[in-house]
Amino acid sequence: MDIGRDIEAPARLVWAVMTDVAMWPRWGPSVSTVESTDRHIKFGSTGRVRTPLGLWLPFEVTSMSPGRSWSWRVGGVAATGHRVEPLGKSRCRLVFEIPYWAAPYALVCRVAAGRIAQICADRLRDSGNGLT
Repeated sequence: MDIGRDIEAPARLVWAVMTDVAMWPRWGPSVSTVESTDRHIKFGSTGRVRTPLGLWLPFEVTSMSPGRSWSWRVGGVAATGHRVEPLGKSRCRLVFEIPYWAAPYALVCRVAAGRIAQICADRLRDSGNGLT
């Protein structure tokens, strides 16, 4: 199941927000804290996320197509995939790929997509180029 949202921002900016673990608690409703081997994830990055309920879960980035997509395992289970599709110079589509068994997680992904869109809009407004 895919949950997508078109965002008025360059794909590179959306990618930067999605792959910076320091940003995850700002856009991910299911993440309150992150500890990771890498600030900007790459294939093989590992760490752990803390849920709003206080539970720590280990993660590993299991696939990566830089600038385009990444997937991970959380708590030892294949979790969401994350994809950015350019739709022009300053517009793209963000897609969360959700396993069918996790269909209720679609609501969390819709909220996350909205937050990512807002973070990108704020960066574009504040910086003029969206990459700060």
